[in-house]
Amino acid sequence: MKKLALLAIPAALALAFTTTTANAADGKAVYSDNCAKCHGDDGKGATKMGAKLGAKDYSDAAVQAALTDDQAFKSIKEGLKKDDKTLMKPSELADEDIKASIAYLRTLKK
Repeated sequence: MKKLALLAIPAALALAFTTTTANAADGKAVYSDNCAKCHGDDGKGATKMGAKLGAKDYSDAAVQAALTDDQAFKSIKEGLKKDDKTLMKPSELADEDIKASIAYLRTLKK
């Protein structure tokens, strides 16, 4: 019985890793189609629209560390406003696509 449990742990970890990797891979397409216009392909926010709206540099590990997945999810789902100015419109993406785009965003940090 102990051997079975010991075999199950690495299998579960491998499945979790595969799922995360798949989400990040799937998220690249979602990110490219929906986020890169403002945040840039590299996540730096150095696009014309990103500069206009004050997009953060998500390639910076410290900036990413200050943002939890839940905060990112809520920002994408509900959008962002500052002083009655819309910085990011609410997303109509499926929850799984939002999660995948966040997983991909996490791969951009240096």
